[in-house]
Formats: sequence, structure tokens, C-alpha cells
Amino acid sequence: MFAVLLFSIFTIFLIYEFYWKRRNLPPGPCPIPIFGNLMSLKFPPPGYEVSKDGQNNMETFTRFKPHIMINTYEKIKETFIRDPDTYVNKTKQSFNDLLRGGDFGVVNSNGERWRDHRRFALSTLRDFGLGKNLMRERILLEVQDIFSKFDSTIGSETEIPPKFDVAIANVINQVLFGYRFDETKTRQEEFEKLKIIIDAPVKSFGKLPFFLAMNVRFIEKILPDSMYHRPAREFRESAFGFFKKQIDEHKKSVDLEDLGSESSDYVETYLKEQRKRELEGDTESFSDVQLANMCLDLWFSGLATTRNTITWAISYMLHYPDVQQKVHEELNKVIGSDRLITTADKNDLPYMNAFINVRGDILFKKNTVINGYRIPEGTGVVAQISTVMNDESIFPDHKSFKPERFIDDQGRLKKVEELIPFSTGKRQRLGEGLARMELFLFISNFFNRYQVQKVFRRLMNKDCFFKVLPSKDGPPSLNKSSVSLVAPRMFSAVVNKRK
Repeated sequence: MFAVLLFSIFTIFLIYEFYWKRRNLPPGPCPIPIFGNLMSLKFPPPGYEVSKDGQNNMETFTRFKPHIMINTYEKIKETFIRDPDTYVNKTKQSFNDLLRGGDFGVVNSNGERWRDHRRFALSTLRDFGLGKNLMRERILLEVQDIFSKFDSTIGSETEIPPKFDVAIANVINQVLFGYRFDETKTRQEEFEKLKIIIDAPVKSFGKLPFFLAMNVRFIEKILPDSMYHRPAREFRESAFGFFKKQIDEHKKSVDLEDLGSESSDYVETYLKEQRKRELEGDTESFSDVQLANMCLDLWFSGLATTRNTITWAISYMLHYPDVQQKVHEELNKVIGSDRLITTADKNDLPYMNAFINVRGDILFKKNTVINGYRIPEGTGVVAQISTVMNDESIFPDHKSFKPERFIDDQGRLKKVEELIPFSTGKRQRLGEGLARMELFLFISNFFNRYQVQKVFRRLMNKDCFFKVLPSKDGPPSLNKSSVSLVAPRMFSAVVNKRK
């Protein structure tokens, strides 16, 4: 009798998993119990391939709750762009409680908190010069600092990424906290500690066990502390410890009774807004824990994308010297000197912009219909950007490194609507404007001043002749096999000054 009951329960469970909860949703790959479709995802991205007949524009991806994967740009535009308010919320993740202490910040929050703080952050960034000359000058100051570092290693092997790390961190740190990591011992030591925070997502969060634990509660419960909870805990303590220190120092130095004075950074602006609301009786909407989480979101929005794209750009240049030659030819023709390139030069450098071009999970707020399927409120929907960016019908021969695909017959930069590396809709990346400015100014100025070459080793043979051989390390790896993050490895190159 017990065996019959057990078999009946198991049968009902299978019917529910494989049929009932998916019966009115778009077709998709068959899930397995507990893991859903996680084990069928492809790494590196795209997670799903677009079918040749173009019909595979949406699929159901199942974890504990079904998620709709939007796989074509036309369908993404129809949903996230033309009906953005329906797709404004995000699914709640247990990882938020572990890492953030709840649904704080703007990356994973919803409702009034998300709207209020996103609006406040965008307004504050604009006030501090985002898209204006003030932000440009801050970035160009860091460009010159990078020059001083590379000039001291001309002609010799040098590690590339660390020299950009400090410069990129300086830009967002000035916006948030009002200072940069200069050459003083105290600031340099502080930045070395921050490297733990910067490198944590790649070292810990991008591994398969961590990815599975984030998505499957069963895995989270059985995974050893050292593989999931401890890395998250150490990251939280180091990151929020740094942010709390900055907030406490601002509270000591900022005159919160003079609310009308001009602020020097984001944290000061936030604290004044917090004080203003407290005087009006609102003690919750602008809390300290929300401020720390906003610092986390803004710091990584201003750092991660820029850092990864720049190091990938240089990695590809070392693999494709012909592309570097074309970039240099355009710079010779348009700039023709070692002056600093500014945003005013951007429209005159189409090949440079094309070179830079080669390089989210939303929750339905209400019942809606997609492709004739009635989707209930609370169902997750994912804009599969990686699939769009790897769609052969939009980007032919997409696996080849070809900046020319973004250049038209007249040699001008094409506007490619489907190029959406910062996502789309109301959940578009908060730091997109800053990232785009940094990418152009850092990359264009670097290649206007320098030429990068693969590292070679000199060996002496028995006849006392030197033989030049490629380094055993070779050019930087272009492997993108990390589970949930794509970041280049540390690499070295020979940097020479261009004449």
C-alpha cells in the first residue's frame, strides 16, 4: 500500500513538473526535476541558439517557476521596449538576502524603492557631469595617469589589466566618494584591499557550483560552506565594510543642516536627501543599508563593464594585428598627433567605434499575452541578449572578429539597432552612459599613443645566435567558458610608443 502511495505521489509530481505547470506556456526544452533546464544551458553564451527558420523566438526555461526566454530582437522590442511597464519588476532571489540583507539597491529591487532610487541616481549622475565636459575631464585625467604608467615600461613586457584597474576605479570612486586612489601609500593600500572586491565575481561567483546554488535551493543547502556561503560572506564583509567606512566619514564631514549647499559626490547628495526626508517624517525610504547597496550597484556598474571590455579589446588586438593597423591608420589620418582624443572626435573615428562595438531576468508585473500565449502575473521573462548578439541573420559570421561589419559602404559607422550590450527597456544598465564614455576615451587614447605586441622570448642556441620565439604563454586567452561571467585572464604584452 505504501509503495502504491509513493508511486502515485511520484507520478503526480512528474505530471506537474513536465506538463501541468507548462501546459499554457510557449514550447521549450524539457526540464528535469529540481534542476529545471539549468543543465541544458550552453556555456559560453548564447544559452539558446536561434533556429534557422526564425521560429524559435521564445521558449520556456524552468527552474522552480517557469521563465520565458525571448530569443529574437523583434520579440524583445515588442515586449521590453513597446510595453516596458509590464516588464519592470525582477524575480526575487535568495542570493539577495545572503549578499545584500534583502532587496536593496536598484539592480535587484522592485516597486517604489526601485523607481525612487533609480530616478535619484540618474539625476545625481547628471548633476555630476555624466555626458558633459566635467566627466570627460575626469576620465582624461585618468588617461594621462595610465600614460605615465605605460611610458615607464616602454619596450618591455608588462601586465596590461592592472594599469587600467586603478584608472577605471578612480572614475567611479570620485563620483561616489569624491576622491581618487592617488600615489600616496594610504590610498594605494586601500586600493589593494579593494582588489579583493573587484576580483571576487570572477574568482568565486562565476564558478559552476556557485551558479547552481544561486538557482537551485537544494544545491544551496548541501553545498559546503567554502564553496558558496563563505565566498559570499567574505565579499559582503569586504565590500560593505569599505562602503560603510566611506558613509561614516561623510556623516562626520558633511553639514547636514545646510541642505541647500552644493554636494561634491553621490554619498553627500544621498545623505542630504536622507536628512530632508527624515525632517518630513520619512525614515525608511533613504536608509543607510539602501545607500550601501546603491554604492555596490553604482560601483560595479561603473567598473565591471568598462574593465572587461577594455581588457578584451586589447586581447583581441594582440590576436588580430591587422585590425590594430587599421585603427592606427584611421588615427593617423584623423588625429595625426599625440594630443588627447576627446568625445568631440568620436563621430570622426568610425573604425575605432566599430572596433569597440565588437566586443537580465525580468518579472511580469501583470497578466499579459506574448505570441498568443496568455502569461500569468509573476512569470519570469528573460531578454536573451547573448542570443541576439550571436544571431547570424543580424551579425553574419559573428564568431569572427570583424569591426568592418559595423561600417557602411561610405565608410561611416552603421547604426545597428540590435546591438544592445547594456540590455534594453526600463531595466537597462544604470551606468551605460558613463561606461560608453570611458570605453571610447580610454581605448582610443591608448591606441593613439601605443602599439601592443605579443610577448616573445629570446633564446641563445649552440652557435651563439639569438632566436626569437613566441612566449610559452602565447597571446592572452580568448576562452569565454566561465559559467555566468565572461572576463579575460591576466595577460602581458610589449607596449611601444607610436611615432
